[in-house]
Amino acid sequence: MSLTINATVREDQGKGASRRLRHAEKIPAIIYGAGKAPTNITLGLHEVTHLLEDETSYTSVLDLMVGKKKEAVIIKDLQRHPAKNIVTHVDFLRINLKQALVTNIPLHFIGGDENESVRLGAIVNQFVTSVEVSCLPADLPTSIDVDVTNLEMGDHISLTGLDLPKGVTLTALTHGDIEAHDQSVVAIQEAKIMAEVEDDAPVAPETEVAGDDAAEEDKGDE
Repeated sequence: MSLTINATVREDQGKGASRRLRHAEKIPAIIYGAGKAPTNITLGLHEVTHLLEDETSYTSVLDLMVGKKKEAVIIKDLQRHPAKNIVTHVDFLRINLKQALVTNIPLHFIGGDENESVRLGAIVNQFVTSVEVSCLPADLPTSIDVDVTNLEMGDHISLTGLDLPKGVTLTALTHGDIEAHDQSVVAIQEAKIMAEVEDDAPVAPETEVAGDDAAEEDKGDE
C-alpha cells in the first residue's frame, strides 16, 4: 500500500511567511530533483505528524499530491524545532521510477533475545545502524534485517554478510576493492571487553543548540 501526503503550492516565502504558516499549523516544504525546477509547497502539520508515526515513511517512495498532480518522492531531509520536536520543514526529492536511486536504509537487528551467548551475558555490539543502498524505487526496502540468532562469541557479520533484497546494492561495496570497504556491522562480544571500550572512549564536547529563531528559518527562504 502506497503512502500519500497532500500539499498545496506555496507562493509566500521568507521567515515571516514561514512563521505565519506554522502558527496556522502548516509546514513549509520544498520538492526538487529529477531535472525539474524546485517547487515550494505547504503541508498540514497534523497530516505530516501522522505520516511520520509510520517509520516506513522515512524510507518509502511516497505519493505527493500537489493539488491534482501526483509526484513520486522520498523524504530527503527533515528539520525539527529543537525544544518542541515538531517538524518545521521538509525536503522532498523527486524520484524517477525507472532510474536507480541512492539513499540510506536502517538496519534492524533481530535474534538477540534468542542468542545463546547473549543469554550467558555477552553483548550485541552494533557498529553500523544504517547503510547506503542503490536500487530501483520499486525494489527499495524500508529496512534490512540483520539476524544475530546463531552468532557465537567472537562472531561478527560484515557488509558482505548482509542478506539484501533482490535488486538492492550496497554502494560501499561498489568501489572496486570490496575487502577494503567490507566493514563489520555487528559482533557478539564479552561484556567486559565492551566496558573497557566504553571507558576508553573520548568524551564528546558539549554542543550549543540554536534558539527558536534559527529553528523557524525556512530553508532556502532567506
